[in-house]
Amino acid sequence: MEKLTLHYDANKSISRRAHVGVAGSGDLEILIEPLTERTAQVHIRTQSDGFEDTWKAIMDRFFLINHLAARIEINDFGATPGVVSLRLAQAIEVLEL
Repeated sequence: MEKLTLHYDANKSISRRAHVGVAGSGDLEILIEPLTERTAQVHIRTQSDGFEDTWKAIMDRFFLINHLAARIEINDFGATPGVVSLRLAQAIEVLEL
């Protein structure tokens, strides 16, 4: 199991939490909660070791568009980058941004 932590500058406040997906059967779970600071903290737990560069690229791309001031927890069970992007998009929809 690998644990990664990433930090991003953020300027978009959110007012509620979001939860999408499930951590099992090759999928992943994303939990988002608001932060009062102008920063984003991303904590990733993945069963697959050696994919830090891939995770960083996915999250860099996400934060180019979405500057959420939030704590994001991702629990991965072997999801592909496409599934990660889909779950992040679903989380944005849940937040109604």
